[in-house]
Amino acid sequence: MQNFSELPISHYTKERLSAAHFSIPTPVQAAAIPHALAGKDVLATAQTGTGKTLAFLIPVIEQLLLFNVPGIAALVLVPTRELAMQVVDQYNALRGKQLSPAALVVGGLSEGQQLAALRNGARLVVATPGRLEDFLDRKLVNFRALSVLILDEADRMLDMGFLPSIRRIVGVLPKDRQTLCFSATLEASVAHLVDDYMRHPVRVALGSTLKPCESVRVQAFEVHSDQKQEVLHRLLTKHTGRCLIFARTKRGAERLALSLNRDGFAAALIHGGRSQSQRTAALTGFQQGRFHILVATDLAARGIHVENIEHVINYDLPDLAENFIHRVGRTGRAGALGLASTLFGADQRGELAVLERTLGIRIERMKATELPEGPARKSAAKHRALPASSSRISRLPGEFLQAQTM
Repeated sequence: MQNFSELPISHYTKERLSAAHFSIPTPVQAAAIPHALAGKDVLATAQTGTGKTLAFLIPVIEQLLLFNVPGIAALVLVPTRELAMQVVDQYNALRGKQLSPAALVVGGLSEGQQLAALRNGARLVVATPGRLEDFLDRKLVNFRALSVLILDEADRMLDMGFLPSIRRIVGVLPKDRQTLCFSATLEASVAHLVDDYMRHPVRVALGSTLKPCESVRVQAFEVHSDQKQEVLHRLLTKHTGRCLIFARTKRGAERLALSLNRDGFAAALIHGGRSQSQRTAALTGFQQGRFHILVATDLAARGIHVENIEHVINYDLPDLAENFIHRVGRTGRAGALGLASTLFGADQRGELAVLERTLGIRIERMKATELPEGPARKSAAKHRALPASSSRISRLPGEFLQAQTM
């Protein structure tokens, strides 16, 4: 399949894809969509940034158009609320006027609005397992009419401990359904899930899920701890496009974001300890260009999809080799060129070597002296972290906050 127009789908869906400027499918879309349209269960593994969301949304939209009956027809389970919100946004961009809005079922947002969407006849539900399990326990939702289940980022959901919730949810779904499972890796836990809940799935495996995309240049700089900020500034001076910086801890991310803003960079912050309002404002500002830097913990490595990220910087080495892949996968998406830089100390040479052996890759060693000088620091004030937890909403310099709906 060279073009979406070749798919055996409705003229309406083709028009909606064209209006959204989707014309040429990615490899995972070309491989998975025809089988999904044929009603088969599909197990697809591919690197992040390869277009898995559209690979299941197109078959879902066709199901909703063909079988216009009341009730929830399709359920998408995802690991994080940010990913759920982005799936809903993608669906809303494609559904047009013939399909009803999707219901978003996640923690941290207004429960009343979510229940209203369900009562108003939503036929697609996009949910995180914890909140959906709560709705099921309170008998606020039923899936008697369900025909399609999608498990998106399945490995990440299991990593986050959602297996009991997933089993509880799938246990109440109709057994006569189609199941589509999309995952970056096929670990043993995912394989068990497949054995339990899928019927003779078509296997779609594209590229290595344990290596960065070939379109991403991977490099590393050995630096002293007291030089990390200077080298970071040099990198940001040389590469001025949209940049995602990963820190290992929440507190480290907070310190880094505050420091960058004090030194004149437009940086936003996102991690699991921030309020939903703060997280939404940071992500929206990053997407819209108000911030060209987003500082994050590994929350963002798998649950956030932002187009045209030029540069990913590992300010801290990740805990797991798998997290390195998911961080790097935020750049070089859909065939675009990307750059991933890692900062490490002399005492971390062993960790980096283990990372390379585990992933079977060679990370190019670079010299920080070859980078241009960074901007002069605007302030020598001591950097202070935001409180680890607070009932009030803290604001970074230049950060726009959206009012949280209660």
